[in-house]
Amino acid sequence: MALTGLQIQKLLPKTNCRECGSNTCMAFAMKLAAKKAEIAECPYASPEAIQVLGAASEPPVRGIALGPDRMLKLGEETVLYRHEKTFFHQTALAVNINDTDSSGMIKQTLTAIRDYRLERVGETIRIDMAAVTQRGTDVNAFAEVATKAWKTTGLPLVLRSGSPAALRAAAIAIKGSRSVLAAATQETLDELHSIAKDNDHILAVTAPDLDSLFGCVAKLRESGFQDILLQFQASSLAAQFQTNSAMRRAALKDAVKPLGYPFLRFLQDTDDLLKIAAAAITEIDKYGGICVLPVFDPALMAALMTLRLNIYTDPQKPIQVEPKVYPIGEPRPDSPVFVTTNFSLTYFTVSGEIENSGTSAWLVVPECEGMSVLTAWAAGKFSGASIAKFVKGVGLENQVSTREIVIPGYVAQISGELEENLPGWKVLVGPQDAADIESFVKMQKSKGKVQNGD
Repeated sequence: MALTGLQIQKLLPKTNCRECGSNTCMAFAMKLAAKKAEIAECPYASPEAIQVLGAASEPPVRGIALGPDRMLKLGEETVLYRHEKTFFHQTALAVNINDTDSSGMIKQTLTAIRDYRLERVGETIRIDMAAVTQRGTDVNAFAEVATKAWKTTGLPLVLRSGSPAALRAAAIAIKGSRSVLAAATQETLDELHSIAKDNDHILAVTAPDLDSLFGCVAKLRESGFQDILLQFQASSLAAQFQTNSAMRRAALKDAVKPLGYPFLRFLQDTDDLLKIAAAAITEIDKYGGICVLPVFDPALMAALMTLRLNIYTDPQKPIQVEPKVYPIGEPRPDSPVFVTTNFSLTYFTVSGEIENSGTSAWLVVPECEGMSVLTAWAAGKFSGASIAKFVKGVGLENQVSTREIVIPGYVAQISGELEENLPGWKVLVGPQDAADIESFVKMQKSKGKVQNGD
């Protein structure tokens, strides 16, 4: 039975020392109850508290930190569905290279991994990891490619080999990167456990069935080793979906500790990008920890990263931009003024279309709690009065000489109210869809109502 925050607080030292990172012991107790902290974070916990709370406070899915700065985090999830609460640590995407690839291909792929960037609703997204698979038999060649991958990308790696000797050589070569060794079997578990522990790497564990996987992880847990990933290669897409779901449910709902670790999956090497996409989408949708793609394709990467961003965005906290007046291009005092809400997707869509129209402009973005235009209007957050108050509050009238402001077509009904609250201003009703901004601007230019602004 789960303990409440009050029950846990009774077992804590009640010193409010703040050394755990919380302001009070009660706040720390609430974190323990929510499985957002571990009792080991309290430096003054009694042996009794450690014994009682140790297992109870452990997150159902163990948190794993990768990279030399430990900034790439996996696990620590507490719900099966994000609408129940939220998901915290998104699926890490990696791209594979083989030690038998040509030096030119290896260099090209590693450079692409290092340099890839995707701009999406104000966020810059990059590839999280690189993977190196041993296809040949030369231990030193595998270690050299791993070293090259680490030095080129600066990212944690996934090292895949069936040879403990090769993994040992590579693990030593990139010590300090806090990477992943894949994968320990029942036969190699003890040896690879030692290699991972000695070089501060994560150990992926694999087995032909879940019972054997359970046994291997249980053995590692008994030794005190917790830097574990589960690598269970499914035979089909349906099996991948079912296995991931069953293991995550066992960890979250039934508290099966040996299955409470992030997953590692290598996608099948194929020339069919649609098959790769389907498998990667399933992994992202269904609790993937690290998903290793067999090839680098920028279009595929953009699609997967956009999907991942959508899934791992807290549905209760819309992505929003800072409320202020944004210059689009190089606007002058007489450049046109547009207004929209501070929902990130709305802002970046509108600002992008204004820029595409070839017009420099001022974009007024008032506080709307991250809501879209119609939602904000319906909630009373995007009205003529609120927009006028914001315009006056930021001193826009002193910044621009124009006295025309363009509002979204979907809220044409607020034009009268806005003009009443902004004396001397004329409201222009813009298009309903951002995609029509360019044609709207051209039409206004032809009427002489919008300046070029360049």
